[in-house]
Amino acid sequence: MKILSVSTATNHLSVALNDGQSVIIEKSEQDERNHSEHLDPLINEILQENNLQLKDIDRFAVAIGPGSYTGLRIGITTVKMFASILNKEVVGISTLQALAASCIDEDTLIVAGIDARNDNYFAGGYVNEDGQPVNVLADGHYHISALLEAVKEYLAVKPLNKIIFVGSGFTKQEELIKALGVPFSYGTDDQNVIHAGLIGKLALAATPTDPDQLLPNYLRRTQAEVDWHKKTGKPFEPDSNYVEEV
Repeated sequence: MKILSVSTATNHLSVALNDGQSVIIEKSEQDERNHSEHLDPLINEILQENNLQLKDIDRFAVAIGPGSYTGLRIGITTVKMFASILNKEVVGISTLQALAASCIDEDTLIVAGIDARNDNYFAGGYVNEDGQPVNVLADGHYHISALLEAVKEYLAVKPLNKIIFVGSGFTKQEELIKALGVPFSYGTDDQNVIHAGLIGKLALAATPTDPDQLLPNYLRRTQAEVDWHKKTGKPFEPDSNYVEEV
């Protein structure tokens, strides 16, 4: 199965072509502002270099969040359009699961996270099950104290030998992390960015969705939502996409 995968969730733009579990080619760019300009050219390069057209792709995959609001919309809109026009399969993959997939290890809790500033993180916890990162601490928007408390509670029930913190912003929390009393390490520079090739591997076992139902999973309300509710005084409606701990 040929899978074309995309991540525009962060300032690291990544596109890959997979054939089953094999990554045929992956191209990446570090560009914080111009994913909308660079995504299509990267896709075209990959297709041309492999003598393929979009119609030859069996499944499209994309990082659906968390991440940059604008960045997520660019990637998701692109693959939705391809899948809808070509009548192809499409799947969304958690950005955090893709990060965790870069450092799968035995008997290890992988805490994947993206720095959301002010000691807050988009984060989730994963463990290895048959070579796949399985979510055991819900992807959510956590203050560092709430995140580490969740880690502590999980390890009290499911003791593991090690923790890997992969993603961005964790090194500045080293003193708090040390207080957990569990051996830990950080992801390497290569592991700390999102690779579309890993999204493609995860997408192989994922369940396809209707393109119209593929939506960003921001994990935090947009500033526009917050401002609107402050202005109107109306409470937020319950939404299972948000796991907000402060």
